[in-house]
Amino acid sequence: MISNKPVLGFIGIGLMGKPMTLRLLNAGFKMYVWNRSPEKLQSVTEAGAIACASVAELVKAVDVIILCLADTEAVEVVVNNGIANYGSSGKLVIDLSSIHPETTRQLAAYLQRQCGMGWVDAPVSGGVAGAEQGNLAIMAGGSDHDIEIARQVLMPLYRQLTHMGEVGSGQVTKICNQMIVSCNVLVIAEMMALAEKSGVDAAKIPAALAGGFADSKPLQIVGAEMAAGTFEPVKWRVKTLLKDLNMAVDISKQQGNAIPMSGLAAQLLQLHGSSGYLEQDPATLIKLYSKTHA
Repeated sequence: MISNKPVLGFIGIGLMGKPMTLRLLNAGFKMYVWNRSPEKLQSVTEAGAIACASVAELVKAVDVIILCLADTEAVEVVVNNGIANYGSSGKLVIDLSSIHPETTRQLAAYLQRQCGMGWVDAPVSGGVAGAEQGNLAIMAGGSDHDIEIARQVLMPLYRQLTHMGEVGSGQVTKICNQMIVSCNVLVIAEMMALAEKSGVDAAKIPAALAGGFADSKPLQIVGAEMAAGTFEPVKWRVKTLLKDLNMAVDISKQQGNAIPMSGLAAQLLQLHGSSGYLEQDPATLIKLYSKTHA
């Protein structure tokens, strides 16, 4: 039975995990943390989190385990090598990572069989700024009971949390989100490069288009960065968009759907990433089109 103020465990203190953990601590939750690279824990332990030496130690100590990991493989490793062996009935996993929907369903079923734990897939949108400000959009899959727990636990993090359906539906929705974002960022890069080459002050483009049909959060954020050639600090990564688009391509094949625009976006992101930009901010995509930023 999970109490009204459950003890939380957070696994994955990265770009997104750090501000999320800090907000949850500030909301009064007792928190245990684990990260593959222990040196990244200092900022959150200084704020009151309790560092664990292993996933097993964390799982034993908490009611709700929150994951915020890089990819499907990372989530599989943590579940198979720690959570499944030390979890117990009544505890809940909330996975904020963006991973493959089918793997999500398999892991959730495995945990339920193995130790009676529940699962909510709750990938987020809004980037580091959204995590810092607590206005993320969360798309969640799971049972009504588990979703209600997730709503209460994650309240310091989101502007909206939408229950999309059964386990796995949150991940499908996040992939849909990334299809839109990726294609948007790529066409913004094309457009900014074209404006520059045509003699337009590209730095004025985001303000000029604000409020119109072409406006978007990516335009206002990456448009300004592209115009200025400012790509640091890295707030999200090319490899993250590529990972999610590759999952979109995989799902489309399974469903027999055509996604030509997202498929092309995946190829362009792969091309950019193979030139050494996988770990860089997607604002660097303008370098595909503009010698000015080469």
